Amino acid sequence: MGNGSREHHWDVIVIGGGAAGLMACLELPAQLRVLLLSKDTGPPSASRWAQGGIAAVTRADDSFSSHEQDTLAAGAGLCDPAAVHLLVHQAPDCVQRLLELGMAFDKDDGRLSTTLEAAHSHRRVLHAQDRTGGALVDALERQVRRRPGLEQRRGVMALQLWVEQGRCCGVQVLEGNRIHWLAAGAVVLATGGGGHLFAHTTNPALSSGDGVAMAWQAGASVRDLEFVQFHPTALMLPGAPHFLISEAVRGEGAQLLDRDGRSPVDGLVGGNLAPRDQVSRALARRMREQGVEHLWLDLRPVGPQRLERQFPTILGRCRELGLNPLQQPIPVAPAAHYWMGGVSTDLGAATDIPGLYAVGEVACTGVHGANRLASNSLMECLVFARQLGQLQPAPPAAVDAEEKRTEGPLRWPELPQQSELMGRISALRSLCWSVAGVERHGHGLAAALPQVHRERTGLEEHPAWRAVQGQHPGTVLTLEPGQESTLRLLQELHHRLVLAELLFTAALFREESRGGHFRTDAPASQPYWRRHTLQRQHHGIATGPVGEAVEEPGHP
Repeated sequence: MGNGSREHHWDVIVIGGGAAGLMACLELPAQLRVLLLSKDTGPPSASRWAQGGIAAVTRADDSFSSHEQDTLAAGAGLCDPAAVHLLVHQAPDCVQRLLELGMAFDKDDGRLSTTLEAAHSHRRVLHAQDRTGGALVDALERQVRRRPGLEQRRGVMALQLWVEQGRCCGVQVLEGNRIHWLAAGAVVLATGGGGHLFAHTTNPALSSGDGVAMAWQAGASVRDLEFVQFHPTALMLPGAPHFLISEAVRGEGAQLLDRDGRSPVDGLVGGNLAPRDQVSRALARRMREQGVEHLWLDLRPVGPQRLERQFPTILGRCRELGLNPLQQPIPVAPAAHYWMGGVSTDLGAATDIPGLYAVGEVACTGVHGANRLASNSLMECLVFARQLGQLQPAPPAAVDAEEKRTEGPLRWPELPQQSELMGRISALRSLCWSVAGVERHGHGLAAALPQVHRERTGLEEHPAWRAVQGQHPGTVLTLEPGQESTLRLLQELHHRLVLAELLFTAALFREESRGGHFRTDAPASQPYWRRHTLQRQHHGIATGPVGEAVEEPGHP
């Protein structure tokens, strides 16, 4: 291969244009040349959909030790205390950094406004009305556009990581009608989670588990994939997306009600603000008992003025769908919301493949354990992106500067129809919801696992899949007109199948219930299972210890 050109060589490639990817770009050393890739062509990353806020200790009546204890308690024994300590202690500095970057948090009498969310012992959730994620991404995007040495490309789908001699040195991408390679000294995965694997979810379709699937295929360890958080209050109307109704409305007084006007969460410590996994299970059971598809959330106790001021996005969306939360309760039900598991990383955001890093929901840092504390997710993006500030990438690998070794255009007469691929994706989403949703059973998981394994391995025999996976670095595959969108669907189906197989394997392996993982055939938590689950290609599944505690409690 030749010496390469600057177009195909980058110090760092960041994959994902949400909060984690944007913050990573801003925190990487300023002298580095950075390429930011996102497969979407517009703004709808999962970060933008985040409503509630960002958790940080900013009030005199709060403390680092309290935030740590709340996080550890929510995590049901699987949080790594050192990761929690890092998050909590760096959170106030990240808030200050956001303010300097132009983030417009709500304020009361000149001070940062805070609200209360489930399982928090203090009001520590900062917000920008009920569109905190959107406001955050807007502020970060403005700064990213000004960063010297950065190029952003939208509509580019990452296909597989480029690993040579045990080191990640780039990525294979589908860009327009070309499949080619981009070399880099380091790659940062910031692709988000895989919540759209489930039929009912608050996540956009882009959340298809790409980063976890690519990392696992490349040989990286993934961790705790059985732990999925189901948000208890997604708007549930036939034919409408499962729009998230922020937990913050319950923090301000909204009440959950069943068909008969009774509370489905009376038996829980914390009631309407009990941990999300407990509330979701309580709602799912009451729905099953009453034979209904949803329960109700009454926002009227919050008061019309506060609702209009603090939750305009929620009110606006409800009104668009013909609902009036100021006059009557709205229909809600649990939906997949956040993946606690992901690509295993250390406190520096590094995976176990040199040159490969992961930040945000795609990563498993040990912060969230078995169940994420509300509003810790956006802060996790910021804190662990900061750890990239000292990153020193290796020299990029050399690829053919002119990419002369073009192969194509490819002719795949047997390429599946898009309607077939979309049908298979829809069927997989229904399967995941039925066997690995809010409540699971070993029999269902055991029956579904070989099914998705057969489908994944069968897809890997397809000529199109084999041609893409076997492409040599430095070559270009050119697609015929109309093939790009079909190949995107084929690739996305494969990513989803990989993630489903990993999920079913982990959920079947963990024969207990803990946090976001609940087995009706093993409903109790067991001391033996206070361990992480680890999966690695060709190595099967194993358990790993929870990290050690940090002794210095600290105070703001």
